[in-house]
Amino acid sequence: MKKLSALFLALLLLFGIAAGCGQQNTSEPSENKSNQKTEETASQFPVKVKDGLGNEVTVNEKPERIVSLIPSNTEIAYALGLGEQIVGVSDNDNYPEDVQNKEKVGGMEFNVEKIISLKPDLVLAHASSAHNSQEGLKQLKDAGINVFVVEDAQSFDKVYDSIQTIGKITGTSDKAEDIVAEMKTKLADIQEKGKTIPDDQKVSVFVEVNPAPQIYTTGKGTFMDEMLTIIGAKNAAGDQEGWPQMTEEAVVKLNPDVIVTTYGYYVDKAVDQVLARKGWENVSAVKNKRVYDVHSDLVSRPGPRLVEGVEELAKAIYPDVYKK
Repeated sequence: MKKLSALFLALLLLFGIAAGCGQQNTSEPSENKSNQKTEETASQFPVKVKDGLGNEVTVNEKPERIVSLIPSNTEIAYALGLGEQIVGVSDNDNYPEDVQNKEKVGGMEFNVEKIISLKPDLVLAHASSAHNSQEGLKQLKDAGINVFVVEDAQSFDKVYDSIQTIGKITGTSDKAEDIVAEMKTKLADIQEKGKTIPDDQKVSVFVEVNPAPQIYTTGKGTFMDEMLTIIGAKNAAGDQEGWPQMTEEAVVKLNPDVIVTTYGYYVDKAVDQVLARKGWENVSAVKNKRVYDVHSDLVSRPGPRLVEGVEELAKAIYPDVYKK
């Protein structure tokens, strides 16, 4: 009996040692992979990239502390998995929810001293506002901080470029490629459905990005114009360039089939306001109650969520086609 007990204990010890060895063997490859990934990321640096203003920026090491001066940059950074590296964001940032836990550095006029106090090794600025903040950006550079001005993208191809560029300077190129590939796939699926809409059934859409009395719309060379084309719709203001201001009389004359507002996020009852406008009762969109609001952040921020904006726009304008 004693011999059996001794043998049983010996077997237990043997299995224990074997299990221990097995655990060590499975953990070593994991550690090696982790170390290999770190080494691969480090080998990507230094990188030299031209920014949105044509300046060549050199990033010597993977950034560990990042300040973003505009919401679109922040959304891209988070999508790239850089949430922990973000230490400061603009006052206008609202997505993802985690930005509420980050230090705020101001709006269009950012707080230079606040940014410097956060000790970032990279500041992501944006070409859309860079010309109005040249002095502040210079002060950041003089303080030894890398400042990268992201291009003001006005097309999906340029958005892809922005995502890939931010990925390159932050050591997240693989993730950037994955995001771009996924966006392209989803957009292609939407576009295929748009191609099924006959020309005689394509509706004219007036996009109102600012309410009366100062109505602004979207013309050629903008995201919204490209989005409307992708989903198989016609831009009622397609003969305009950029973001033109239009009078109420001019919009009534266009007589669009559909009106889409993009400011319901911050203006109460945006759709009701359009439907109640005097002199608009004979406009097809108003008469047929085809006035919709889409979330401005989804259709205006040049980042990964733009495809969600296209989907929302498509389902509002062609529910029978895109809600299948």
